[in-house]
Amino acid sequence: MTFSLAGRCERTGKLGVVIASSSPAVAARCAHARAGIGAACTQNITDPRLGPALLGHLDRGLTARTAMTRLVREAGNIDFRQLTVIDANGDSAVHSGANVLGTHASAQGIDAVAAGNLLADERVPADMVHAFENGSAAELGDRLIAALQAGLAAGGESGPVHSAGLLIAGEVEWAETDLRVDWSDDPIGQLASLWRLWRPQAADYVRRALNPSEAPSYGVPGDQ
Repeated sequence: MTFSLAGRCERTGKLGVVIASSSPAVAARCAHARAGIGAACTQNITDPRLGPALLGHLDRGLTARTAMTRLVREAGNIDFRQLTVIDANGDSAVHSGANVLGTHASAQGIDAVAAGNLLADERVPADMVHAFENGSAAELGDRLIAALQAGLAAGGESGPVHSAGLLIAGEVEWAETDLRVDWSDDPIGQLASLWRLWRPQAADYVRRALNPSEAPSYGVPGDQ
């Protein structure tokens, strides 16, 4: 029901996740990122606790692979889960349990890890990673969107996709980008449009929080 990619920008150190599903509001449950620590996805009969648990292991100094090994050993019902994680150094890991649904696959590459279940084609994660790697000179959000579009072009899910999300963590403790399309007939197209709208403003919202006297204003009463 889901395909996703977690990635890292080597130039900026930013970490992010892009994800799509036939289920509503997939990013609210499945996408996780923490500045300077890592990014993770928990999907397939989702347990939303597992993403923060993976990031917690990274925060305690474990690598992505060691964190995944420990979580798989400790978590209950792990055979139903599909998990990915990438750490701040670009190391990644993936787990697909024995009870993951339908055609499922995963792929790891340079600064990226992708996975999916109930896929129309097992090539979907590999094509996502390839698209992400090909955009290495671009901004992380552009690379993540390109990866999601590549996954859809490769077949995406076996059924219609209805929700999508983009999450990016940078230098501050909150998510610099947290965009979601929770129910739509074209969530990936709408997410790409949201990103194009948000991208030129994202840094300004960080500056507003840290240095409000120096931050630009868009002149809207009550502007955030």
